[in-house]
Amino acid sequence: MRGFLFIAALCSLIPFSAAAVEKEATDEKVEKLDSVVVSTSRAGKDTPVTFTMIGKEALSRTNPLNSLPMNLALQPSVVSVNEGGTGLGYSKMTVRGSKGSQINVTLNGITLNDAESQEVFWVNIPALSSMISSVQLQRGLGTSANGAGAFGASINMSTASVGADPFGSAEMSVGSYGTFISTFAAGTGLMRSGVYFNAAYSRGLTDGYIRNAYADVQSAMAVLGWMNERNSLRLTYLMGDQHTGITWEGISPEQYESDRRYNPAGEYYDQFGNVHYYDNETDNYAQHHLQLNYTRAFTDRLTWSTTFNYTRGDGYYENYKAGKAFSKYLMDAPDGVEEGDFITREALANDYYVLNSDIRYSSGHLNLTAGVNLSRYDGDHIGKVLWNNVFGDTFDYDAHKWYLNNGLKQETSAFVRGEVLCCEGLTAYADLQYRGIWLEMSGPEDDGVLLDHKDNWQFFNPLAGLSYRWSTSSRVYASAALGHREPGRSDIKELILDANKSLSAGVASRGVDIRPEKMLDIEAGYEYVTEKLSLSANLYMMEYWDMLLETGKLTDVGYAVKENVPRSWRRGIELAAAWKPLSWLQIAGNMTLSTNKIRGYTAYYEMYDNMNDWNYQGQHQVKFENTDILMSPSLVGMANVTLRPFALARNSLNSAYLSMNGKYVGEQYYDNTSSSERMIPAYFVADLSVGYDVPLKKSSSLDFSFHLQNLFNNIYYADAWLWRAYFRQENSFYAETGIYPQAPLNFMMKVSWRF
Repeated sequence: MRGFLFIAALCSLIPFSAAAVEKEATDEKVEKLDSVVVSTSRAGKDTPVTFTMIGKEALSRTNPLNSLPMNLALQPSVVSVNEGGTGLGYSKMTVRGSKGSQINVTLNGITLNDAESQEVFWVNIPALSSMISSVQLQRGLGTSANGAGAFGASINMSTASVGADPFGSAEMSVGSYGTFISTFAAGTGLMRSGVYFNAAYSRGLTDGYIRNAYADVQSAMAVLGWMNERNSLRLTYLMGDQHTGITWEGISPEQYESDRRYNPAGEYYDQFGNVHYYDNETDNYAQHHLQLNYTRAFTDRLTWSTTFNYTRGDGYYENYKAGKAFSKYLMDAPDGVEEGDFITREALANDYYVLNSDIRYSSGHLNLTAGVNLSRYDGDHIGKVLWNNVFGDTFDYDAHKWYLNNGLKQETSAFVRGEVLCCEGLTAYADLQYRGIWLEMSGPEDDGVLLDHKDNWQFFNPLAGLSYRWSTSSRVYASAALGHREPGRSDIKELILDANKSLSAGVASRGVDIRPEKMLDIEAGYEYVTEKLSLSANLYMMEYWDMLLETGKLTDVGYAVKENVPRSWRRGIELAAAWKPLSWLQIAGNMTLSTNKIRGYTAYYEMYDNMNDWNYQGQHQVKFENTDILMSPSLVGMANVTLRPFALARNSLNSAYLSMNGKYVGEQYYDNTSSSERMIPAYFVADLSVGYDVPLKKSSSLDFSFHLQNLFNNIYYADAWLWRAYFRQENSFYAETGIYPQAPLNFMMKVSWRF
């Protein structure tokens, strides 16, 4: 594999020898070279897949507090939630109910999904919305993408944006809960020599809504590039650094009623029974992304692009663990002592290498794209004990080795995609992708269990469809796609730990039998777009086999525990409309109606002898005929009204706007049993934004905006988890539940100076 990577890297350099110095770029050529980097993972206007485009202007007008998932919350079929209750810190999103590990996220064509967990931790790349030029959100399997396979949606982001003129900006935002955000950006524009340089930096601070939901996050981006009519060479650096309080535990429903801002993270009691909180109950992580891209336009129709990417990640969780057994941390306890209090640190250190190369041919009737992607992820998982109340400060904790294990994941993928205009208005589309994945896990986990495991998967993912456009404003499309997706490290790890637990107790287990998931995605839609009115309707059928579905349970570090479900589906209709009847009024909305079901579901619960002894006795099974998929509301909708009351004014007042939106999320279950006792009630949240731009001399301006979130002060929670155990003697269940309260009415104010 290493040799293949090296040879491929050498081959990819050959076209550099063909690069000749060309004339200065025209605007058209600059735009083409600038956008080709991300075009291979994006759908075109006649591609028969379902997608939405979000431009830089729309992103800039969103609440500065929000991470990207919160900024995309108004898009069709999207549900976003923040653990700390506001918009800064740990955020996540679902699309049609598909979770973060099923959403492929790319930046300039390079996947941001963690190779092991397949998640994107948005808190690790804060303020990304202010640094990207556009986002394409695809729903369904979508076009071929690099990295973790899209299994419900794709988010394709681009930082590629070269302006003709120098620029600069400074933004300051303040708001509720001690929130302060600053962002600075500057760029040279495209100089006569073809060289350009852009840089941006952002830092966000907040106390958060719930206790310990504070955040100190920062990000930086720098782009150095050169471009002429036929060539583009660009070096991009992106950094994310986050220090946040741990919030993944949520709170119990009982605590929610008495103190919804409570957070149990770091809680312990002294010898007198007084409650204390560990000050450094934190999550810390830093990522550094380095991308080198070369693009060559051989002719007006033939373009080649290659990107090298290296990502370094380092971070750790620090926790106070009260009343834990010494054996948990593989430590020999003093005589007569079995338990104690511990401060632990669980760390990650990983390196991610990617080579992505593709070639594109485009003519009036035919568009062809082919590409190859090679990647290698090498990640260490390290556990350390920092302190124990029994051994005190004199113990040599550095000499004690708690755990160290490694995950190595390598992938080779290739695709070929084509669109052909068969006849007037009719476009045929085909997309064929191969993925080969090699995973190797080794070393002990936190309780000493060896995670030694190897797996190899080979997938073929085809997509085909038709798009018919009978006028410039109307088109219909239909497509069918088959997708496969491998299990994540945490999925395999939990089965290994469960099998070891069963072996130690002398009871039967399911073993480490976990299968890749498969989905057939059928889409059909209609679009009507004019200057004043746009309408769209999309029918989808996402049919799953062996779907890796969350059980509702979380690991001790916040990962969702999953299991294979033999047969399930998501079927629905998405409706969207936008109308601009007057120059000063725009009305928009969308709605998704869906059914999300599992056929023949078996729930597995840890089984113990009784509530006093807690001796493990295997797993208790409960079978259901048809049940709902957890965290999948059957109704999601949005409405937005934007007013520009002075749109016809001939002065700066014409920039003033007022925008109000509301998001409705229907009831959803937080396990897979369709029990009304384990259901998140439906909620509606409205936000209000007002803004005004004041032009200054020499093309500069001052922009003011004010944002109110949760305008009607709705008291609600938007996410939850559940762990249940069964006791054989009592023939009853024990349950632990965590729910995530969202903040009531809160505000943000932003001032921007652009020059």
